[in-house]
Amino acid sequence: MGIDIEVLHHPACDLQHWPLDSQITFLNHGSFGSCPRAVLEFQNELRMRLERRPVHFLVRELEGLLDQAREGLAQFVGADSMDLVFVPNSTTGVNTVLRSLTFSPGDELLVTNQEYNACRNALDFVAERSGARVVMANVPFPVHSADEVVAAVLEGVTPRTKLALIDHVVSQTGLIMPMERLVRELAERGIDTLVDGAHAPGMVPLNLKQLGAAYYTGNCHKWLCAPKGAGLLHVRGDKQNLIRPLVISHGANSARKDRSRFLIEFGWTGTWDPSAQLSVPESLRYVGSLAKGGWPEIMARNHELALAARKVLCAALGVSQPCPEEFVGSMAAVTLPEASPGEVPAAPFFEFPLQDRLRINHQIEVPIMPWPKRTTRLIRISAQLYNSLPQYELLAKALVEELARERSS
Repeated sequence: MGIDIEVLHHPACDLQHWPLDSQITFLNHGSFGSCPRAVLEFQNELRMRLERRPVHFLVRELEGLLDQAREGLAQFVGADSMDLVFVPNSTTGVNTVLRSLTFSPGDELLVTNQEYNACRNALDFVAERSGARVVMANVPFPVHSADEVVAAVLEGVTPRTKLALIDHVVSQTGLIMPMERLVRELAERGIDTLVDGAHAPGMVPLNLKQLGAAYYTGNCHKWLCAPKGAGLLHVRGDKQNLIRPLVISHGANSARKDRSRFLIEFGWTGTWDPSAQLSVPESLRYVGSLAKGGWPEIMARNHELALAARKVLCAALGVSQPCPEEFVGSMAAVTLPEASPGEVPAAPFFEFPLQDRLRINHQIEVPIMPWPKRTTRLIRISAQLYNSLPQYELLAKALVEELARERSS
């Protein structure tokens, strides 16, 4: 789909649709997303409906409403709604699968060096408890081809490999991994894949049936722009008997025969606010309505904007583009000069001083990632409907200025 260059200069969706602070140049949709005002209003109406008749809503209506919401989401991600349940977020989805499965001493759990820190921690946790061993595949960045990625992952496979945990879209580097090839190659070696698809829904087209991964989890609050607290967990039918929710509740001993135990258990894990999950179809509808071509146009437009923004940054910094365009969705990462000891954050969620200076001195919100080690820095930009190319040109100018100050001091 061709995207007019003017679209990159003028946002396709006016900022009035979003509750973002108009005084901040927000280039970090990828971290937590932002939910449109209209969808938040829809969610608030659901909350008031619940509070007016809480027993009626939670006991008599909720299951049917969740079924409708799951069906809408399933259609969007190319899945059977019977194979999909809601979870609060992808980290919960990853933990749910890992803590449901049984591993033994000597088993190997494969992960890449680009795995999201929280989910890598979950993998380490279950490995430590079971005596299994985590094997790390070193996927390069910069990277030149999908063959490089696939070869790096398969190099970590042994006869003892029981499961692979792989990001679909990497948080730190923004790389779209060649998931179809990876899932297929691993399956041919008898290895199930748990796909951490936190960023994928709404960024890249999905067909989970066709992908065929044993387990797939994703967020709805990021690129689908749903309220916080809505994520999906897709479990292939032949694996559903293995997977239990993190919270065991009434469904564990239910005598019902009208639906699967998988749906019964995940459908009720205690009292919670289901409004975010029930708002997902409205988010799909509303955000999709903001572009004439719907979601395909939105994904294509954001992809083109991310590519154009990356070119601006690389030119300003005098660095090469770190990967081919096929690896880029709505996010792109660019390498920055290595940080001096005084610039290194003390913990994973502490920000580099450079990130603080961009926010304080220039009112630009953009993440700077410590990867692959504490002193090496990546700047990761996101492109969403409310962004336009001049914002990245502003970032490039501010970045050059702040790096010059950093060198001089």
